[in-house]
Amino acid sequence: MEKNRFWTRNSVIFLMTLICCFLWGSAFPCVKIGYRLFDIASGDSASLLLFAGVRFTLAGLLVLLFGSIQRRRILLPRRGSIRDILILALFQTIGQYYFFYIGMAHTSGVKSSIIEAASTFLAILVSALIFRFEKLTGRKIIGCLIGFAGVLLIQIPGNTIDFSMHWNGEGFILLSALMYSFSSSFIKQFAKREDPLVLSGFQFVIGGLVLSAAGALTGGRLSGFTAASSLLLLYMALISAVAYSLWSILLKYNPVSRIAVFGFMNPVLGVILSAVLLNEKNQAFSLYGLLSLVLVSLGIVIVNRSGGRR
Repeated sequence: MEKNRFWTRNSVIFLMTLICCFLWGSAFPCVKIGYRLFDIASGDSASLLLFAGVRFTLAGLLVLLFGSIQRRRILLPRRGSIRDILILALFQTIGQYYFFYIGMAHTSGVKSSIIEAASTFLAILVSALIFRFEKLTGRKIIGCLIGFAGVLLIQIPGNTIDFSMHWNGEGFILLSALMYSFSSSFIKQFAKREDPLVLSGFQFVIGGLVLSAAGALTGGRLSGFTAASSLLLLYMALISAVAYSLWSILLKYNPVSRIAVFGFMNPVLGVILSAVLLNEKNQAFSLYGLLSLVLVSLGIVIVNRSGGRR
């Protein structure tokens, strides 16, 4: 019971979600840098999938290793959890990151980080309308609409209004966000009967192996292994291992909307880090870019207050 109260404290939630969002925000520029270091062309889908698969397989092994050390026993799933792990692997790793990695190769890091913010609102809608974990209030609806307005606004290049999207760029990033929204509710549901670390670790390993196999069998290859590229790959694995494990634990003990709304830090940190590391300053700090961030953040703040909390 004391452990349950710990993970529901506001200070703990804020600190843990800040760590998660910083890590996820850094993923946008790191993926782009990884493409360059490993010499992966934007049109080489097979190598993109192989790159993602290696990263997530390593992430899963790290989760299981650290979790086993912490629990002082080898983490193994219960027999009844195999189906849950496979469902999570399909949505959280295979589906989400197939669309994410392909989409990232065909759009900018700044755009991706803001469009991916749609996952925050989609997670709330899926939790309320499909899984019925909570009620969908008027404030949540208004917050979602304002947030989506911010996501659409980033589509305006310069002073020309253009709402067209590249199906394999911005379109795939949106599909990635949809996959994430379902995985959030699945995690909350499955964590009632299984350790979140077990769910996270094994779904990463299975999902990573599927992506790796898909990439390798279709001609994908990774080259350019150096100290710098290997450290980047290890850091990207740690991003997933640490962030998703913490996020899964928070979802287990809190309502989905209470945790999901902290995702407003993702686009903010993603834009800032993309601007610094990818030299996308003009796009990140343009009028449209800044206004879209304001709308996204405002929408999430409104949703966060829907339960009466300040």
